[in-house]
Amino acid sequence: MAECKSRHGYSSCSNRHRKMSLLWLLLMICAFSGDSGGGGGPGGFIRLAAAEHVRELEVSEGVPIGHQIGFIGEFVHDENGDSGPPYLIVPVPGSAVDTDLAIDHTTGEIRTKVALDRENRSSYSLVAIPLSGENVRVVVRVLDENDNAPTFPTPIMSIEFPENTPRDVKRTLNPARDADLGRYNTQRYSIVSGNVNNAFRLSSHRERDGVLYLDLQINGFLDRETTPAYSLVVEALDGGSPPLRGQMTVNITIQDVNDNQPIFNQSRYFATVPENATLGTTVLQVYATDQDAGENGQVEYAINRRQSDKEQMFRIDPATGLISVNKPLDFETRELHELVVVAKDRGMQPLETTAFVSIRVTDVNDNQPIINVIFLSDDATPKISESAQPGEFVARISVNDPDSRTEYANVNVTLSGGEGHFGLTTRDNIIYLVIVSLPLDREIKPNYTLSVIATDTGNPPLHAAKDIFLTVTDINDNAPEFEKDVYHANVMEVADPGTSVIQVTAVDRDEGNNSAIVYSLLDTPDTHSHWFQIDSHSGLITTRAHIDCETDPVPQLIVMAQDNGRPPLSSTGTVLVTIHDVNDNEPIFDQSFYNVSVAENESKGRCILKVSEARTTPQSPQTIPH
Repeated sequence: MAECKSRHGYSSCSNRHRKMSLLWLLLMICAFSGDSGGGGGPGGFIRLAAAEHVRELEVSEGVPIGHQIGFIGEFVHDENGDSGPPYLIVPVPGSAVDTDLAIDHTTGEIRTKVALDRENRSSYSLVAIPLSGENVRVVVRVLDENDNAPTFPTPIMSIEFPENTPRDVKRTLNPARDADLGRYNTQRYSIVSGNVNNAFRLSSHRERDGVLYLDLQINGFLDRETTPAYSLVVEALDGGSPPLRGQMTVNITIQDVNDNQPIFNQSRYFATVPENATLGTTVLQVYATDQDAGENGQVEYAINRRQSDKEQMFRIDPATGLISVNKPLDFETRELHELVVVAKDRGMQPLETTAFVSIRVTDVNDNQPIINVIFLSDDATPKISESAQPGEFVARISVNDPDSRTEYANVNVTLSGGEGHFGLTTRDNIIYLVIVSLPLDREIKPNYTLSVIATDTGNPPLHAAKDIFLTVTDINDNAPEFEKDVYHANVMEVADPGTSVIQVTAVDRDEGNNSAIVYSLLDTPDTHSHWFQIDSHSGLITTRAHIDCETDPVPQLIVMAQDNGRPPLSSTGTVLVTIHDVNDNEPIFDQSFYNVSVAENESKGRCILKVSEARTTPQSPQTIPH
């Protein structure tokens, strides 16, 4: 059959097979007609159809083309049954035996002709008729392999939850389906990403149709204002080893409920308006926000007339929160108006909150005092040295009022801010001087904000204010400080010059050149500082020359850190360097020649000479050569 396929194709093979079948029937007729006992009549064919053997074979799907499935007559032929090959092959109609299987009728061998797929066809059936005439019904069953991953019907699914949905509420998700059977079918689901704060969990159950159905459950509390949407990647896994996987993205929209009341950006508002303001003049704008969405987050404003402004002197725009003059104002009648403003959302059950608005009506007074400040620093900028002593001048202040006919108006001037470090002095209530009241320290506070307030003598008085942003300049009043009082380092005795030992660091709280640090080693003979050197900028200590543990095993270095101030300030730190010994010295006798006289009758074992070493290097025991 294989040869026929390669030369002529499947159509030629089919013609040849039909010819072989006809020849086979003729041979069988001849055989039955020559049967002893006159059994060549119709009774012979009845006996042929009366007996049938069943041969069941199994093959895994996905085996390569040409894979041997088995033999038809294996283990079934006997004296009264299958006589073995050759066979007449009669496929069961619709079983695709001809297209999918290659059957050698001369041997009974069955092989695959195509790649088998259990999901498309799970079995093949045929009848094989040997020379003995006993039918052999052959069933080839295709065994399942894990060749199909779980597949969701759609790659993306969208659902919605109200943000007040209780815990454990479920939504059914599209389940994954797997064409494989048994343990190769879908076995479990998991959320692989997007589950912020573990807000959801999965549950599943298998129905009678074998599908593992999937539900999404609320695992915590939802808050649209915190997380308005989730995008979960849900994964389905079968029971293969390794398992095959399929994924689906579940887009979850959190629906808003009216669970947030409007919030004003201030709990209390202050404004002033002149008494001659015309109707419709804007006084101020209140503003509230609502974190909810849609109508639940739309804010409307109103004045609570039962608690405030019963005379309706002011009105408010419901949409923008702009408060404007609604009736003529009179300073002499009422100077201060207190309003209770309500912000309410447009939810089905609206939530609201209130804020207080204080509106002060001012008397018509056209001009406020004018404040002039001259700074007394060397470049007339707002600065003062931290070395300034109490009583030193910072700035000169003069105030005039255009409404006054005199050159210097009779205006009261006050100073606020500065945390008590600055004060205000005057001799004639005309010229004011800002002075230092308490010592300054730039390292503690480098900047001050002073507020000069001028009040005229009008009725009512008008006020003017001017802020002074004062900078405290640095002096070199802080010496560098080492991170440690004592540093410990280790170095081998055989270290080459230039070997890194330790890096020390000092900081200076001053700024600019006053904080730039230069490092150096103090040259003290008893510390062997000539063995070491230090980088003046980085503070890295390295060896300058060869060091000797026997001379000094723990030399003590004094490091000085000096800033670039005028005059410079400095501090010192101690570095204890432990030099680890190596065997670099051989033993030395205390003298190079010994002369001893011994009497000839000296007794055995008597000591005649004792030698000693002048110095030795600590070392492991060793044999001294003779």
